[in-house]
Amino acid sequence: MAARLREKYNKEIKKALQKELGLDNPMAVPALKKIVVNMGLGEATQNNKLLDPLIGDLTLIAGQKPVTTKAKKSIAAFKVRAGMSIGAMVTLRADKAYEFLDRLISIALPRVRDFRGVSTKSFDGRGNYTIGLRDQLIFPEVDYAKVEKMKGMNITIVTTARDDNSARALLRHFGMPFRQGA
Repeated sequence: MAARLREKYNKEIKKALQKELGLDNPMAVPALKKIVVNMGLGEATQNNKLLDPLIGDLTLIAGQKPVTTKAKKSIAAFKVRAGMSIGAMVTLRADKAYEFLDRLISIALPRVRDFRGVSTKSFDGRGNYTIGLRDQLIFPEVDYAKVEKMKGMNITIVTTARDDNSARALLRHFGMPFRQGA
């Protein structure tokens, strides 16, 4: 079964974007490349067992097993040594990325308390967009009763767009709820 958002992209969004951006070549139309979901846990430096529920939640949210991220260098002030596990991340591509983006836009983001839209300023200049979420409970897959600690996450949406305006147009067509007047 193909992702609903991917079918919509191929049938409607691609043509609309080509027209909106004034592109002659249909291969130049921006597309979703991958989505990286990253959860860091600073307290894992004292207790390595804290990573297990984080990995479990991330597996439920993303639909595939995450990899643990290790510290690149030692920082004495934070009691971190190089090679220590300090978080987890997962990279979603193809249909899994479209499925995740669909769930993020239609289910998870509307569940955020006092939600007024996501910022339009979180683009990096190369067509990639990052959202920071405060807790993992906005995803319906996570069981509220089993969560001991609220953990935030960063979601980076990587597109083939060369600039922020093209990426913003792509995400707007996908239905990303951008904040008005921001």
